[in-house]
Amino acid sequence: MKRVLTVLFIGLLALLPALSSTPEFWITQLNYIGLASLVVLGLVLLTGVGGLTSFGQAAFVGLGAYTTAWLTVRMGWSPWLNLGVGLLLTLATAYILGAVTLRLSGHFLPLCTLAWSLSLYYLFGNLSFLGQYDGIAGIASLSFFGFSLGTGRNIYYLIWALVLLSLWGTSNLLNSRPGRAIRALKHGNNMAESFGVNMAAYKIIIFVYAALLACLSGWLYAHYQRAVSPSPFGLNYGIEYLFMAVIGGASSVWGAVLGSALVLILKDQLQNWLPKLLNTNVNFELIVFGILMILILQYAREGVWPLLQRVWAYFPWGSSAQVPWHVDSAVPLLPQRRRPERGTLVLNVQDLRKEFGGLVAVNDISFSVSAGEIVGLIGPNGAGKSTTFNLISGVLPLTSGAVQFLGQSLDHVPAREIARLGVGRTFQHVQLLPQMSVLENVALGAHLRQPVGVVSAILHLDRAKEAQLLHEAAVQLERVGLGDLMYEQAGNLALGQQRIVEVARALAADPLLLLLDEPAAGLRYKEKQDLAQVLGRLRQEGMSLLLVEHDMDFVMNLTDKLVVMDFGTKIAEGLPQEIQQSPAVLQAYLGGIDEELDLCDGQPATQGAQS
Repeated sequence: MKRVLTVLFIGLLALLPALSSTPEFWITQLNYIGLASLVVLGLVLLTGVGGLTSFGQAAFVGLGAYTTAWLTVRMGWSPWLNLGVGLLLTLATAYILGAVTLRLSGHFLPLCTLAWSLSLYYLFGNLSFLGQYDGIAGIASLSFFGFSLGTGRNIYYLIWALVLLSLWGTSNLLNSRPGRAIRALKHGNNMAESFGVNMAAYKIIIFVYAALLACLSGWLYAHYQRAVSPSPFGLNYGIEYLFMAVIGGASSVWGAVLGSALVLILKDQLQNWLPKLLNTNVNFELIVFGILMILILQYAREGVWPLLQRVWAYFPWGSSAQVPWHVDSAVPLLPQRRRPERGTLVLNVQDLRKEFGGLVAVNDISFSVSAGEIVGLIGPNGAGKSTTFNLISGVLPLTSGAVQFLGQSLDHVPAREIARLGVGRTFQHVQLLPQMSVLENVALGAHLRQPVGVVSAILHLDRAKEAQLLHEAAVQLERVGLGDLMYEQAGNLALGQQRIVEVARALAADPLLLLLDEPAAGLRYKEKQDLAQVLGRLRQEGMSLLLVEHDMDFVMNLTDKLVVMDFGTKIAEGLPQEIQQSPAVLQAYLGGIDEELDLCDGQPATQGAQS
């Protein structure tokens, strides 16, 4: 049904200019909606999906417009050649600005985009060779194989062809391996880095992508208007583009078109009707836009397009969910790493220490994990177990000590490089992307196993590799018993199921060492038994596991060796049976009460406190 509506929409767009009854005003209005949609589409990717707020997209529109204007009028170059020059100039400018500004976070990033947006605006208005505030006039119109695009009805087709191609390419990008990494930018930085995703690089990629779309819009604008001046590229237009993205749906591709249409049509109609209704020439439409923004943020925070999608789902023809991914079980599985021989030293931790100011969170602990071995890291709450995990996996830098993985030092190695070596992990607090499907969340774990470039994803040339990644994700979900939930949104799952999804995601990375941070928390008894069987099979396959868990029954029946921490210090190490009898462990768990502790049941003999 969605495809039918898309075809109808494209057909209507193609038909409108051909009808002589269509007023010239609406052709012009649609042209401006198309030009704005290109800019807003970049903001959807940058701000709505990536979480990077930018007020400076209008400046990139101006960069594209002024580049082609100057080269056409002053140098006599072809507009089509100028498009390539403008895109290259924008790419270089956006890359430099992104490399500098995207290191900032919080409110500093939007403020920085305000600064360089104003700088470029005043640059356009003060350079004499750009005509200063008078701009550049006499720009040649476009022609395509001798066919003139000088009229609004003719250039209309070019504008909307580029808009539709951009929508298609952006949708392809978001539903791909790079797209999953981009969607992790907003809420899952540390998690994605732990699976080998270079988040800093992806920030720059979407920043440049949005700038290139804005440049394309500026190129079209210059040859449509046949003149440029600084005024359409100022800060007020940058804010207006953000309005369009928020109103249409900041994380929805089609919301870019809807938001652009709503704002531009409403703006034009308000300018016509408000002076007549209020009998004044005061610019009241700004007040109306402010009220509209408040209402949107109050009642439809995700924008109008997601709201329409929810309404559409209530109808019989819109209730059937369409899955954009198809798992092809016939494609070959991804190649696996060669497992080290059983008994080989895989992880060696020596005198590991982490200080937060004057607080010593991990105090010079040492232990090791061998191939085909499950080691449990246990201790009371606040003992430093998760901090130890973060030090081993590179999420936190260590203060001193040494971590070696298969003889290679991991000291001061970033998390994504540690993941590349073969270390996978889950997290104490679930870190799934709730708006993504379970299948896509798990496929993110296999990010390093199948390289796919951004350009290949945009052009949809990654189908074979994408099929392998999704097949791998499906196999791991079947492995942990959640194959029937692969198309469900991850945020709809119960907490216990989400933890199992995290295990599947870690397995999709094909690790040699698997770090599991409280994987059984929130699971029912049968689910814990099933998880224990999965982990036991992994041990038989030669995988090494380091496990943090509070369920002592689960730990005692599964692990080969236990390391006990208390207040950041290792207080015991040995076989599960030895740990059960350790006075130091009894002291840590019972606070000095001299009682026998049945760690296997997780209860002291005469108390109901859980260990």
